[in-house]
Amino acid sequence: MPQFDAVLFDLDGTLLDTAPDFYAILAQMQRQRGQTPVLFEELRSCASDGTGAMLKLAFGSEISCEELEPLAQEFLTQYESAPVAQGELFPGIAELLRELESESVPWGIVTNKPRYLSERVLTDLNLSQRCAVLICPEDVSKSKPSPEGLLRAANQLALDARKCLYLGDHQRDIEAGRAAGMTTLACAFGYLKPGESAQDWQADHLVESSDALPHLIRELLA
Repeated sequence: MPQFDAVLFDLDGTLLDTAPDFYAILAQMQRQRGQTPVLFEELRSCASDGTGAMLKLAFGSEISCEELEPLAQEFLTQYESAPVAQGELFPGIAELLRELESESVPWGIVTNKPRYLSERVLTDLNLSQRCAVLICPEDVSKSKPSPEGLLRAANQLALDARKCLYLGDHQRDIEAGRAAGMTTLACAFGYLKPGESAQDWQADHLVESSDALPHLIRELLA
């Protein structure tokens, strides 16, 4: 029945809305230093670019590596203590995962997020036992946009990469999926920058709202 043998996801900005947690930590750090916190939407638009990008947004792009290192450690220490304190699955994702499982379609995650954090997030969301494969930077020699992680995921599932669907909210996700020979789906509800259009990534499919994902995936699997 399924058109695809597996559905793979990026994590932050695709499955999970982590921006609220990132923002809470960053705003607290700024207040402790007598600064007015950046706007949430500013933080959200660079959340996919990593800790360094978020800290530079808050403390200035000219900040030195020496100044950045202790700030990054402080940020990560706080995040590690409660990685899903405020974040949650995007609307529609829980329904989508249940539907995939009901159709016996395995789903997994290929992310640039470190394994120790990814595993903690999945544990806190009670998804660890449901996720069929998790590929993190430690598992590959090159992270996305390299297709290595996606190909490794397909290999671990003993599936043809061409029969897998990959969803992501960043151009590098779509580039990786395309290079792996997978069908790609761009998630425009994720952490896009102002003026950025997911249509420019030339994914095979595009969805504007996470609520629409269950219906769209249902159609693609038919």
